[in-house]
Amino acid sequence: MHRYRSHTCGELRASDVGTDVRLSGWLHNRRDLGGILFIDLRDHYGLVQLVARPGTPANEALSHLSKESVVRVDGKVSARGADNVNPDLPTGEVEIEVTEVEVLGSSAQVPFTINTDDGVNEERRLEYRFLDLRRERMHRNIMLRTAVISAIRHKMTALGFNEMATPILTATSPEGARDFLVPSRLNPGKFYALPQAPQQFKQLLMIAGFDRYFQIAPCFRDEDARADRSPGEFYQLDIEMSFVEQEDVFQPVERLMTELFEEFGGGRHVTSPFPRIPFREAMLKYGSDKPDLRAQLELVDITDVFEGSEFKAFAGKHVRALPVPAVQDQPRKFFDQLGEYAVEQGAKGLAWVRVGDDGALSGPIAKFLTEENVEVLTERLGLKPGHAVFFGAGEFDEVSKIMGAVRVEAARRSGHFEENVFRFCWIVDFPMYEKDPETGKLDFSHNPFSMPQGGLEALETKDPLDVLGWQYDIVCNGVELSSGAIRNHEPDIMFKAFEIAGYDRETVEREFSGMLRAFQYGAPPHGGIAPGVDRIVMLLADEPNIRETIAFPLNQNAQDLLMGAPAEVEEARLKELHIGIYKGPAKATPYKPTK
Repeated sequence: MHRYRSHTCGELRASDVGTDVRLSGWLHNRRDLGGILFIDLRDHYGLVQLVARPGTPANEALSHLSKESVVRVDGKVSARGADNVNPDLPTGEVEIEVTEVEVLGSSAQVPFTINTDDGVNEERRLEYRFLDLRRERMHRNIMLRTAVISAIRHKMTALGFNEMATPILTATSPEGARDFLVPSRLNPGKFYALPQAPQQFKQLLMIAGFDRYFQIAPCFRDEDARADRSPGEFYQLDIEMSFVEQEDVFQPVERLMTELFEEFGGGRHVTSPFPRIPFREAMLKYGSDKPDLRAQLELVDITDVFEGSEFKAFAGKHVRALPVPAVQDQPRKFFDQLGEYAVEQGAKGLAWVRVGDDGALSGPIAKFLTEENVEVLTERLGLKPGHAVFFGAGEFDEVSKIMGAVRVEAARRSGHFEENVFRFCWIVDFPMYEKDPETGKLDFSHNPFSMPQGGLEALETKDPLDVLGWQYDIVCNGVELSSGAIRNHEPDIMFKAFEIAGYDRETVEREFSGMLRAFQYGAPPHGGIAPGVDRIVMLLADEPNIRETIAFPLNQNAQDLLMGAPAEVEEARLKELHIGIYKGPAKATPYKPTK
């Protein structure tokens, strides 16, 4: 018999009754019923129940072991009585009568329970991540991630893409988030950067003639944590294709996402095809460029209705309305709670009216609406008895953010929200540039390597804020999975695009010398995208926080509590790297990430 096991803890069935077995695993739980010990033994594959009778060496050994100790046991498979079968376990019809025990690794007192999800705080979980990963939910999430990545590789290869690797040590980039820098020992005073994405390298692979590339790529960005963003590093499915237009990129990605979410989504429906929504339309209708289409409500721009109005709350402001049907049975509490939610999002309040059986409007602001206002609103919003309308007013971006959140919350509370479904969409036609509200400076609003719609002529003849890019995002259930673009592969267009954003020719040639050199030797039209693997798994696992799908994530302060990183370095090592430490007050430059 094998030194450690003849079977795994998850594979024994009723057909194995009478078989002598050897198992190894962790002591998951222990119950003493009148001197008879019942032990749940756990390994990677599952759980099985052990039985140790009173007065036996096995009983003596197992009764003194702490939970999470690792043991090898020998015994015989027996059938459980009909009243003791556990239908929730694949091994629930059998148990092992233990005859021999060997302790392979004893355990100290664990800092939190493994066999229950007891709400221990995240910092403690990350400090003892190796224990946290033993929990069933975390183990399941990591194995889901493994299966998803394996499926991605198989499906991408079947779609004709070639998996390639790109460098980890590279040059710093002036766009995007902050780089992580790596000092060069052999080149004093110079630094490598960890790649924020393989952006330039994958474009160079297209110029080199490889046509269809993909990679499960590690990316490194020194940015703050969010629920859907892990600080430090993350993984994305990096894709690039030659001789393509926008729709040519959409087709394989849409097929991949549909198949992945149908295979691993636990029966939740995937809506297909994915709608294409222009950026400006998304901001007006949904208040967001990552709309949650499960919410079956839309915002309506009614700014023109109140132009010149004497109602000061709306006059001279951008006004958005949210009509909500069938709320005639909702109590006043429904309206008050939505108002409180809007305030939490940054609003000063939430104006509303409701439509009575006679078509008349009532509510806090009804008296401020003229007959003409009511007539136009009724027609434009399609108001009927039982409807309610919520209003937001202010600056465009502010109203979009607040009313976009209210749209989703109102849908959830009023029964206009679709559960158990994955609703994807493409957001397209992003503006190439945006103006910084504080400095007035033009900057790229999305990916600076994107091709402008209309090419060089558009850059030279249009107001930069009116120029659209061949840029796109893929969104699922309100989560942006990826940004992508048809790339700018012509040097003249690239120089002009960066010039508008304030970069002179010398800077562009210095920062992107490799890319520009390559463009001069026959660059094909190309485009790509890079869906986030962590976010894909987060959605499939139905987890609200991305760190629940990563084996060893950093905490919100970008610290590894388990390994103690980042850490101080010895003076001798710093000298070897030609580095001195400045310990004065930090003078951080505000950073605005570019997608």
